[in-house]
Amino acid sequence: MAKRQVTAIVRIQLPAGKATPAPPVGTALGPHGIQTMEFVKQYNAATEDKVGQVIPVEVTIFSDRSFTFILKTPPTAVLIRQELGIPKGASTAGREVAGTLSDAQVTKIAQIKMPDLNAYDLEAAKAQVAGTARSMGVKVG
Repeated sequence: MAKRQVTAIVRIQLPAGKATPAPPVGTALGPHGIQTMEFVKQYNAATEDKVGQVIPVEVTIFSDRSFTFILKTPPTAVLIRQELGIPKGASTAGREVAGTLSDAQVTKIAQIKMPDLNAYDLEAAKAQVAGTARSMGVKVG
């Protein structure tokens, strides 16, 4: 049996367990001939335990119009906002402070993000999380 040829890889950020075939799913997958309702059912079933989070997904589309998908960890900014309980970061980072992350909270977020980061160890992952926090106007320390 011949290998299936990959025609596209699509990355989308969707709410866990609540995806619908409306945009952005339909507009991202429709042009590739994928049945969006089938993808939505599979995605919602895979993420029903994470409702309330934003889960990025990487959809690999094959030439026979079949697909597979890989779930990623939530974006770092979303994890920081959830950890601090704030609706958004500071509007002018560096001038105003939206909150303060402790070292333990940075470590917790880095451990969650570790599978998707290009970091060799936890310290490098913590540095990436701290950088994201600073760009959101969140103090680290």
